[in-house]
Amino acid sequence: MKAWTAATAALLLGTALAPTLAQTPAPAPYDAALAQRTGANANGMRAYVLVLLKSSDTPLPKGEARDAMFRGHFANMKRLAEAGVLVVAGPLDGQLGRRGLFVMAVPDIETAKTHVATDPVIVQGEMVAEYHRFYSSAALMLVPELAPKLAAQPM
Repeated sequence: MKAWTAATAALLLGTALAPTLAQTPAPAPYDAALAQRTGANANGMRAYVLVLLKSSDTPLPKGEARDAMFRGHFANMKRLAEAGVLVVAGPLDGQLGRRGLFVMAVPDIETAKTHVATDPVIVQGEMVAEYHRFYSSAALMLVPELAPKLAAQPM
């Protein structure tokens, strides 16, 4: 009787879990072309440079010059993204003066510094940059391609 009960329970449990197991997608097959396009290593990872943008001691006062500086900041980010250099960017919460971040697909910090030096918020002293080596999924390289497809109202 116990054997029958255990077998019945296993059968019922298996039947109850079957829809959940059937809904679990199989892992996507390895795509060598995509891995090469994104610079992925054998583990699907790659090196980046993470740039933290922080408040400086010399912010620009509110007004047209500041507004123009930020228009230039956004135009520069767009240019770097179109060049395949800037893969992720966004604002931070401002704690400890941290205002934003860039994830850059560049070989080293010196190259990142060269690109960041073109940003009006750096040129005009509104912000300073802090640089860190960063290792993450090569899938980040797809963000510039996919992000516009998610925005009903582009910025």
